[in-house]
Parts: sequence; structure tokens; C-alpha cells
Amino acid sequence: MKSLARRVCCSASLCVLAFLIGCEPQPIETGAEPSLGPRLVRPAPPELSRPALTWTELPPVPPALGHTEQVGLAGPFAGVHNDALIVAGGANFPDKPPWKNGVKVWWDDAFVLLKGTDGKYRWLADKHLKLPRPLAYGVSISTDDGVICIGGCDGQRCYSDVFLLAWDDEAKRIVTRTLPSLPRPLAFMAGAKVGSTIYIAGGQESMKESAATKTFPALDLSKEDDAKEFRWRELEPWPGPARVLSIAAGQNDGEADSFFLFSGRNVQPDREPVFLTDAYRYRPKDKSWKRLTDILGKKKDGTDGRCVMAGLGIASGAAHVLVFGGSDGAYWGVGEGHPGFSRDVLAYHTITDTWVKAGQMEGRSPVTSTAVRWGDRIVIPPGEIRPGVRTPRVWQGEAQKARGFGTLNYLILGAYLAVLVYMGVYFARREKTTDDFFRAGKRIPWWAAGLSIFGTQLSAITFMAIPAMSFSTDWRRFLGNMMIVAAAPFIVLFFLPFYRRLDVTTAYEYLEKRFNVVARLLGSVMFILLQFGRIGIVLLLPSLALSMVTGINLYACIAVIGVLCIVYTVLGGIEAVIWTDVIQVIVLMGGAILCLILIPLQIPGGMDVTNIIDSANKMRVLDFRLSLSEPTFWVLVLGVFFANFISYGTDQAVIQRYLTTPDEKSAARGIWTNAVLCIPASLIFFGIGTALFVFYKANPQHLDPTMAWGDAIFPLYIVSQLPAGVSGLLVAALFAAAMSSLDSSMNSVAAAVTTDFYGRFNPQAPDRKRLNLARWVTVIVGMAGTIFALVMAGWKIRHLWDQFAQYLGLFGGGLAGLFLLAIFTRRANGKGAVIGVLAAAVGQFAVKMLTNVHVLFYPVTGVVVCFVVGYVASILIPGPRKNLAGLTIYTLGAKPKG
Repeated sequence: MKSLARRVCCSASLCVLAFLIGCEPQPIETGAEPSLGPRLVRPAPPELSRPALTWTELPPVPPALGHTEQVGLAGPFAGVHNDALIVAGGANFPDKPPWKNGVKVWWDDAFVLLKGTDGKYRWLADKHLKLPRPLAYGVSISTDDGVICIGGCDGQRCYSDVFLLAWDDEAKRIVTRTLPSLPRPLAFMAGAKVGSTIYIAGGQESMKESAATKTFPALDLSKEDDAKEFRWRELEPWPGPARVLSIAAGQNDGEADSFFLFSGRNVQPDREPVFLTDAYRYRPKDKSWKRLTDILGKKKDGTDGRCVMAGLGIASGAAHVLVFGGSDGAYWGVGEGHPGFSRDVLAYHTITDTWVKAGQMEGRSPVTSTAVRWGDRIVIPPGEIRPGVRTPRVWQGEAQKARGFGTLNYLILGAYLAVLVYMGVYFARREKTTDDFFRAGKRIPWWAAGLSIFGTQLSAITFMAIPAMSFSTDWRRFLGNMMIVAAAPFIVLFFLPFYRRLDVTTAYEYLEKRFNVVARLLGSVMFILLQFGRIGIVLLLPSLALSMVTGINLYACIAVIGVLCIVYTVLGGIEAVIWTDVIQVIVLMGGAILCLILIPLQIPGGMDVTNIIDSANKMRVLDFRLSLSEPTFWVLVLGVFFANFISYGTDQAVIQRYLTTPDEKSAARGIWTNAVLCIPASLIFFGIGTALFVFYKANPQHLDPTMAWGDAIFPLYIVSQLPAGVSGLLVAALFAAAMSSLDSSMNSVAAAVTTDFYGRFNPQAPDRKRLNLARWVTVIVGMAGTIFALVMAGWKIRHLWDQFAQYLGLFGGGLAGLFLLAIFTRRANGKGAVIGVLAAAVGQFAVKMLTNVHVLFYPVTGVVVCFVVGYVASILIPGPRKNLAGLTIYTLGAKPKG
């Protein structure tokens, strides 16, 4: 069965790729073998078309107190806290270099660099800024609480001490706090923070016998309040040799935040040093190590591989690790005549497992230092620029601005947006009543309603998040997309008849007929809250992508999309919404199909596409592990199936389409149209993600190491790899994806407010007054959603797909349970149903806070808690008897009264 599923999914990506490329399989080396023996010769890494960073110089580190000159420092602790750069400790040869018998000195001075209100930087150095002792060559980790300094050494010994340096900006001093000591003394090791845990790799325990170790301790900072648990734990080390002076970084690998370890030097007594070119990934989630592709390039002696020992590493963007400089060991033992260390900036992509050269550093490149992130810039503190020679200079790198979008692309995008506004003006003349504004006078054909449902539900989440997900991981979530096919019969048979036969304007009118007014208002409020989350995400997605890949201001993008949607939705009502959705779906799917054709054509011939996809396990579909914390088979089937009850059975934005067709049969056809379209659409979008993986595996130089959002990978390809005009059309498709959901949310929320609140309590209000209110509510909702998107732009959300699923599960689970109680039970009453919804809210909060259940499973817990508690409460708290004719599946044929 697993093999069959893999073949089905490959049909949208692997088969297309193989057919279009027409290549013969060639053996490639994945770098996954643990052996460090002879390897295939690798070429030098490809280069980015332009450097990832531009460099400017900050003020150099000043002399220590009582000294007149600062020759620089090697191995200092460095980090950022409270918007201050701290550089502490370090070692140097202050009088003369080692080849002239200079004496090495360790320091305890600390220096703090501050940015003034005038934008200028200045160093502070006084008696308050001291380490507990002279130290160098340890690990420093920046945290919200301060800079954690780990281990290190002086001229006599290595230390196991761990302490935190916090910058007190008011008192202008450093506050020191002791943390649990390492299991053993260590210096010259590497370390990084992943989540709340610090990991340390390698190092040496003694200054007298400088043997490299293979140690891997970890400290979970979240356990600080638990005296028993807050300690270092020894973990299983990497499968390669021991090492010192390696490089570490914490970064996401597409599936989980992970620890990455690169290069270093293996030093053992009475043996020649071994300069390492290997790389490893440790994934804390499953406690597993994986051998990665070796650092590409050639050493100066012409042998394969590249050692970057003592270089600097730091996470960059959504899935890159930048490596600065480092020594390849070619001039090992050379002092005075050493030419200096490499100035290259290398970029490793954690998803495609590829290396590129991302530019060069300015000036002399330091080693034995720590790359530090300060705001949106990377700071390189002082270090060693030649053996025995230090530098006091400090550099900062800033991400290159995104490429421009181009005049032709702007014209195409502008023309598309103008057409949407014109459609709002065109349909405005028909919107004379609230029935026109909310139900289009029931004159929408079934196929247009179906396309509108399709565009509303998939939209920008499909266009961006699904390709990003299959690019980063695999096809496991494809199964979830197919659940609409399974859910469609339930919607047609058990939900649709109530909405059409009761002739409601909102779904929540049914809840009052079945239960009471409280249930109606509660359901309507939950729907409105869900839509505000949806509006924010569908506004943020395309704006974020366009801003990231073109350099256009993010907030301006959000404002433009929001305002245009408000204009044509207010003017044309649901009719304008549906017909613009039809156009948007055509543009959306046309653009997606075009990309699925173009991407394989840009993959170089000679690549074994089949092996690349298979070795990366990109076509995994079925995951039968008994886990609710991962997107396993059980989570996807149950979670998404129940989520479809929320989306297609209780969501007014979708149900409103059911009410715009001439009759119930046409509405059912619309539902089936959407379900059938989901199958090829899912194949296309998942296939695009897999095709992008192969493309960027072959062309890593086209990735952007500073791109902060993984969901922008498809827009990055569109803007950077497609010709002008074509990219403009596809960005228009991206906007189409967002607007097809946004307009629906605004109109449906207006329907809920006008009908469930104003109309319910003001039944005698004239229709003209209701129509004016509906338009004003549309404006207010659109503005509020736009403001929410602007706020969300500052949040750190890695995958917006999961974020939307979280909103859907948290707010929608209880709502779906409420409708299921209404439809499938006779004994449920209004009081019990309301208690069930409240219990679901409490239960969802508990599930989120106390468990690691995957967000896709939230709908299940919400629906089950609401249904069970609501039913039991109805039995325990009997309510007034109600005529259920036409209000449950058991009485559907009976004619309702009232």
C-alpha cells in the first residue's frame, strides 16, 4: 500500500520531472556515509550571483583599563543582550608575536558597545566590566536573559564554569550569574542553542595534553526552576571523529529545529592533526544524528574537501547556516609567513543539503571568535587573523536588499488589481437589497459557486504554504487534502439540506431554530473570531512574500491588498466576490500549472532526479506511527476530516455560496465541484514543492541565505527565475489566492453581524438600513483584519499553514461540535449545547498548553469534547421541549413550524 501511494504522488512531480528532463541516471554522492575515507572529487561550491551580506565597520574594541593599545583578542566571549554588544575575555600577544618569543596573555576585561540616540556607536570600558577570571576559547550563547559563557581556558588549565553576563542598561554595568557547570572542563569546543537547549560539541579537557574529545553535553534552560533537572546531560555524540575548533549552529532543517556541526581538527597525542571537512545534523526531536554533505571545495594542497576549522557560524534566514572564514590547515605550523585565513562566506542550506559561496568578508577574516546576531545584522567581533596576530576590528554584515520587481511586472499586477475593482463597480448596480448583497439573489450557477468555494478554501495557503511544505518535508499532508472528497457526501447529505430548506441567510440561524438564541449568537461570534485570524493570515502571506523577494515595504503591501478588497467587496457584494473568485481561480491554477512545467525545464540534464527525490524521502505519504504529535496517518485522516466539518459545514464564508445558487441540487453540484478540483490541485501544488526541491538541489546558488520565511520559497522562484511579465502574472496569481479568501471573509462576517445580531434584535428595521449597515460592517471588518495582519507581521511564525490550522482547531472545533449536536441528536438542548461549547473552549486551551498534540488534531479534540459534554449536559439539565420537525436528520422530512 505504501508503495502504491508513493507511485500515485510521484505522478505529479517525479514523472513530470523525469519526462521533461529526459536524463540518464548518474551515480551521485549524498555524503550520508559515516566513513571519512576516500571520497569522490567535488567541485568548488557555486557562487551566489551577488554577496549575501554587505559589510560596514563598527568602532574597534578599545584598550583595556591601564593600557594604551588594543592589539586585538582571540577567543573572546561575545554576545548581545539588552541591545548591547558584549565582548569579554580573550587572549593575545600584547608585546610581540610568538615567533619572536612573545608571551601569550589571557584577559578578564569586558567591553560593551552601545548605539546612541544619534545612531553612533560607542564602547564602554571601566572597572565594573570584568569576568570572574581571565578566560578565552569557550562558547558564548546569546539569550533573552543574557550572554551565557561556557567553559574556556587560561594559560594553565581548562574550566567547566558556566555563567551568564547580563547588561544592566540603567546601571551601565554587567551583572553576572552562575549556572550549572559542565560535566568536565572544556575549551576550544563548539556550541549552539536549539529551542531552549544549549548543546556543546567536542573541545579539549586539558591545556597540557591537547587531545580532542568526542563529548556532547546539553543544558535545557527551560528547567531552570527545577533544581533537580537543571543540569548538563551527556548525549550520544556524532558518528564521526573527535574534534576541536569546530563550528556549530542551531537552525531548522525543514522539519524541526536542529543542531549542526561542521569541520574542526582532530588532535590526538603523538599523531598528526587531521583537518576535518565533514558535517553532521542532530535532531533533538528524535535524538538522531545524520551525516551531511561534506563542506565543498578544495584545500590549497589540491585535495578534495574543505576544512573551515576555527571559523564562525550562525543561522541565517529560514534554512541556511553561514560559515565565515576558517582555516583549511594548508599552512599548519607556519607563523610569520602565514598569509591569513580564508575570507570566504559559505552558505549551507539545511533542506537541500547543499553548499554555496555567499561572498567574502571585508578586511582580514578572524577565526576563534563568535558570530553574533544584533537585530537584523550579523556582527563579527575581534579574533585571530593570523597565527599569533589578533585584530581589534569589528564588522557587521547586513542582508542585501531584494531585487526590484520591474516595470512590466508592476504594470501587469496593477492591471489585474484594476480589473478586480472594476468588477466591484460593475456589480454594484445589482446590489439593491440584503438578499442581493449576501445571496446574489440566488442567481449564481453551480459551477461558479463551486469555483468560488474552491478559491475561498485553498487560496494563498495552497499557493504558498503547500509548495513550501512539500519542499521542506514530504507528501504526508497530501492525504489530508484528500479528506474533502471523503467529507463532501456528509456535507451534501447532512448539512446542506438544513440551510437550503430553512431558507436562512447565515448558518447560525439554524442553531437558534434547533436550540436557542444563545447558541446562535455563540456560533456566530466563534465564526467571526475565526475569520479575523483567517483574514490576518491571508493578507500577510502574499504581502510577506512579495516584500521579501522584491524589497517592497511589507506594510504597504498589506495595506494595498486590504484596501482594494474592501473596495470591490463593499461595492459588489457576494456577486462580485464570487465572480472575482472565478477569475482568481483561473489565474491561480493557470500560474501553478505553468510553474510545474517550467521548473523541470530549468533543471540541468544529467541529474538522477529519481534518486534525488527518493534519497531525500520527499515522496513519503503514509506514516503509520502511533503518534498524535506528528502529521501521521491518524492525525491527518481524523484531524483534517473533522476540520472539513468546520470549513464546509459551519463556516459562513463557504455556506454563503450554498445559498447563492437557484436550488439545493445546484448547491450540491458546487460542493462536488470543489471536492473534485481539490484532487488535481493538490497534486499540482505538492508537485511544485518537490520540483522546487530538485531545482534548488541542482542550483543552490539561486537560494537566498537571508530569506527569513520558508513559505516564500515559491515566490522567490517566481520573481528570481521567471522572465519579466511571466513573474508579474504569477505574482498576480499569488494576490488572487489571497483576495479570493479575504473578500469572502469580509462579506460573510458582514452577513453574520447584520443578520445574527442587528437583524435578530431589530426585525422591523428596513432592508435599506440593513444594506447600508452591511456595507459599513464590511469596511470595518476589512480595516480590522488589515490592522491584525500588520500586527502579525511582527510575529515569528515559521509555517503559516500550521498557524491557520491552529486557529481553525482552537476556534472551530467547538463550533463544529455544536452543529453535530444539532443535526445528529434529538436529546441535545440549548443549555447542554452551550455548556458543550464552553467545555470545548476550556479543553482546547488545556490541549494546547498541556500536551504536544499536533495542531492538525485540534479539530478532533474540540468536536469530541463539545459533542460528548453537550450531550451529557443535555441529559443532566433538561430543557424545554421543542418541536424538532425539519431540524434533525431524523425529522428532516417533516415540515418545520414557525
